[in-house]
Order: sequence, then C-alpha cells, then structure tokens
Amino acid sequence: MPEIASLDRFTVPLGGQEIELQQLVHDAGGLVLLRIRVRERTRFTIFDIDPATARRWGEAMVRWADAQGGPGTPGASG
Repeated sequence: MPEIASLDRFTVPLGGQEIELQQLVHDAGGLVLLRIRVRERTRFTIFDIDPATARRWGEAMVRWADAQGGPGTPGASG
C-alpha cells in the first residue's frame, strides 16, 4: 500500500471541479509519484505521474498562465 500525503487542494472557479495534488511513495522500491485527482461531481479522473512529467506539465502551465497576462502573473498590472 503506498503512503499518500496531500500537497494541495483547490476548486476551479468556473467549472467547480475539485483538484487535489498528492504525493505517493510506494513501499516496494520507494517509487515516488505525483497523483492528480480531479473530481467533477461524482466522477473522478486520476493521473499518477513521474517527476519528469510533472516538471514538463508544470512548466507548460506556467508558460501558458504567464502569456495570459492576468492577475498573479509576473509583469501584469491586473
């Protein structure tokens, strides 16, 4: 059974989806993964991803958010 620790949990303002980020550490071999759980009412979508994939995905999301120029973005006045 993997050891699971919650890292962050939030709700998407527009769609109301609940997103939780968890760290999984598997007993056998100590494999560490990032679990992304998206809840849409009664439906769950779960991704377990490795550190390299998490980094690439995260960097792509930051680039996209920065390009939007909204509040909370570096250099934005909004």
